[in-house]
Amino acid sequence: MSRIGKMPIAIPSGVDVKIDGANVTVKGPKGTLTDTFDSQIKVEVQGSEVIVSRSNDEKRNRALHGLTRALLNNMVTGVSEGFEKVLEVNGVGYRAQKQGKKLVLSLGYSHPVEMEENGDITIDVPSPNQIIIKGIDKQKVGQFAAEVREKRPPEPYKGKGIKYADEHIRRKEGKTGKAKK
Repeated sequence: MSRIGKMPIAIPSGVDVKIDGANVTVKGPKGTLTDTFDSQIKVEVQGSEVIVSRSNDEKRNRALHGLTRALLNNMVTGVSEGFEKVLEVNGVGYRAQKQGKKLVLSLGYSHPVEMEENGDITIDVPSPNQIIIKGIDKQKVGQFAAEVREKRPPEPYKGKGIKYADEHIRRKEGKTGKAKK
């Protein structure tokens, strides 16, 4: 049995879970998320918990069991608390700023890099070297954060670039110049 799949998902107050066949809709104070799951995986609400079970022990169903439970848990967490990713901008002259709904990054290129904020996520820039990306969909928040980081990934010699706040950059030693005779 899946260790993750058999754990019940607690529904916090203010969150409503509706199941219509394979479609699951989760409404909460921060918004609404809808997803469709495999018909072999049974999702049901029992009291203030969501229970995920599978019809048989085929390999595919065993794989989907834990996945479905994890996705449902992320939906419940997203509409109640939300998700956020914090990015740090390191480097001389590298900075981030927000202009309206655009994130404008100065990353040492000949032009500023602009990224548009969409309806699902919000961008906050509390300081020129910190970016906070928030949203209710964990996948979209992580994807947008990865796209921002991709504009200038951190390099191992000086650590310049955009990195996650909890990411550790393995540093390399620079060249050691030997004197030529």
